[in-house]
Amino acid sequence: MLQVLSIRLRMPSFLERGFTLLELLVIMSAVAILAAIATQAYSTYIQKAKVAIAIVEIRGLEKDIKMFLDDNYRLPMDLNELGRGSLLDPWGNPYQYLNIANGEIKGKGSLRKDRNLVPINSDYDLYSMGADGQSLPPLTAKPSQDDIIRANNGAYIGLASLY
Repeated sequence: MLQVLSIRLRMPSFLERGFTLLELLVIMSAVAILAAIATQAYSTYIQKAKVAIAIVEIRGLEKDIKMFLDDNYRLPMDLNELGRGSLLDPWGNPYQYLNIANGEIKGKGSLRKDRNLVPINSDYDLYSMGADGQSLPPLTAKPSQDDIIRANNGAYIGLASLY
């Protein structure tokens, strides 16, 4: 009779033992650190995207105001006159518009101002109150730092903190 040789395939001993609790904790810690970094990077990306959307929408509003001015020979009193009064910024707040050129504003208290407290526009102010939903006329005020503003009569549109 022939004897059948039984060949047993055996895994190396270091593969048979599995992971220790310490190894699992190290792996889980590394995954948690990578997740935290990715979450922060994603949050920053989303915030930059919202700022870019607000800039584009302010440019669109600026074009609508220019067309209104060309058709009516005056600036609109508010965004409702353009049919855009219900437009919300990326943070869910309405865009702010203040007609300066019509001369109905008494004093300069409500006008947006730069670090020298000089008004940043002579025709109209148009801005988003940013992520915090708060704003004060001087751009140097803490609540105004995250605002997306139109300044120099449209020559600058961007973050107030960078103006």
